[in-house]
Amino acid sequence: MKEFIEYIAKNLVDNPEAVRVDEVIEDENRVKYILHVEDSETGKVIGKMGRTAKAIRTLLSAIASKQGKKAFMEIPDKIKRDTEPEN
Repeated sequence: MKEFIEYIAKNLVDNPEAVRVDEVIEDENRVKYILHVEDSETGKVIGKMGRTAKAIRTLLSAIASKQGKKAFMEIPDKIKRDTEPEN
């Protein structure tokens, strides 16, 4: 599933070398994927009104369901990261 997200994201952005997907296993049946792209290209993987990201999430859920798992995808937002307090 991680490779699936990487493949799609790399084909959507102008700088595919900057694409990174982190996999966080929350429990045996639940996995979260965090898609990192360059800040200037975040909009390309989110799409207008989030349609591209929603489509990726729909396909990801279908793949995960077939394997008996639940999968979620996050796309971190630079603005959100910059405003969060540092610990």
